[in-house]
Amino acid sequence: MASVVCVFRSSFSVPLKEKKLLDVKLGELPSWILMRDFTPKGIAGAFQRGYYRYYNKYVNVKKGGVAGISMVLAAYVVFNYFRCYKELKHERLRKYH
Repeated sequence: MASVVCVFRSSFSVPLKEKKLLDVKLGELPSWILMRDFTPKGIAGAFQRGYYRYYNKYVNVKKGGVAGISMVLAAYVVFNYFRCYKELKHERLRKYH
């Protein structure tokens, strides 16, 4: 039965524009990137899809916890650390007498 599924999957081809990033092969990556919508409306739509996907997976669940909110907080802390790294590195190398 497994061989039937594998044969079916290999014979079924999805157009490159509709493939997800994880399904794209390395040789197809440049053309896949060029097919993306980089207009402000397309970028806003991508952020909106990402937000709804995150919200429905981690926040809008029956038995929700602090995991969804804590991941956002952790991402915020890491983002600000990378943003301020230059100043933090400068302060670290300074000698206090």
